[in-house]
Amino acid sequence: MATNQLMIMPLLLLIFLLHIVSVASTYLQPGFYSNTCSEAEFIVRDVMKKALIREPRSVASVMRFQFHDCFVNGCDASMLLDDTPTMLGEKQALSNINSLRSFEVVDEVKEALEKACPGVVSCADIIIMASRDAVALTGGPYWEVRLGRLDSLTANQEDSNNIMPSPRANASALMDLFHKYNLSVKDLVALSGSHSIGQGRCFSIMFRLYNQSGTGKPDPAIDPEYRKVLNKLCPLDGDQEVTGNLDATPVVFDNQYFKDLVAGRGFLNSDQTLFTFPETRKFVKLYSRHQNEFFEAFVEGMLKMGDLQSGRPGEVRKNCRVVNARRTHLLLESPNMDNENIAII
Repeated sequence: MATNQLMIMPLLLLIFLLHIVSVASTYLQPGFYSNTCSEAEFIVRDVMKKALIREPRSVASVMRFQFHDCFVNGCDASMLLDDTPTMLGEKQALSNINSLRSFEVVDEVKEALEKACPGVVSCADIIIMASRDAVALTGGPYWEVRLGRLDSLTANQEDSNNIMPSPRANASALMDLFHKYNLSVKDLVALSGSHSIGQGRCFSIMFRLYNQSGTGKPDPAIDPEYRKVLNKLCPLDGDQEVTGNLDATPVVFDNQYFKDLVAGRGFLNSDQTLFTFPETRKFVKLYSRHQNEFFEAFVEGMLKMGDLQSGRPGEVRKNCRVVNARRTHLLLESPNMDNENIAII
């Protein structure tokens, strides 16, 4: 009998390892919820419509979630997790604190989905669908999204701090970041067009206005007339939480953002730098003249970014802010596995 138990143990271990692989690797496809929650995409869109009416800026804020989520260990909704006594979440990371907002919109979407299809639609997929709808509802393109992601079991503030770029970043640093994720210069410029809608804080541009590169002078790339507008909005001794429009049409998703860059009227340094660097300038010029080219490249970039996955185990959270409560769990450790490699069975 003891011999039989010894023979069974390797088999159980194999089954366990296969389970980890199945949990960690998800196949993304359009219509993923067609049989399990056929109304999922309609529900997300309906909540986003209401959010747009209530506060137009909120949908732009939600659209940014895809960027801040997918670049940090894949598209797994880790950035939605609140801090716990044993985990520092990503909401307080340098690029997110006092910047990311409208988490309550995702909460509303999740609540509506849980009523319709309990435990089916992941928070990671909500971010992808809501980002698409934020663009489409404000005049931009609509596209079919690939779904089937799992939600992470943890978050990592340090990773977010190390990965996400600063508003001070130049085009060279941004190109290096995107290259790490197999995203091209074209993808970088097109996806930066997400700043076609929404607002940014004075905090993010004070150095541009008053001390660019430690010179004690403003960024020479800023159009002089536009600089006057920004100086009035963001005085040196003013409230740095005041917000300004990221382009001249902040509630319409269009190619005005690129026209503004050509005119030296980019709000953020990381925006205007796209026109000052030769490698990115050609795409800025192209998209400023041809909105359809921008829309097509933007959709392509969003789909590519949405495919980023960490390969780590996950779940479908019931509440996007916290991992699900568990009665039992198994932890498998080896020299090549960290404490995040947990599979629930």
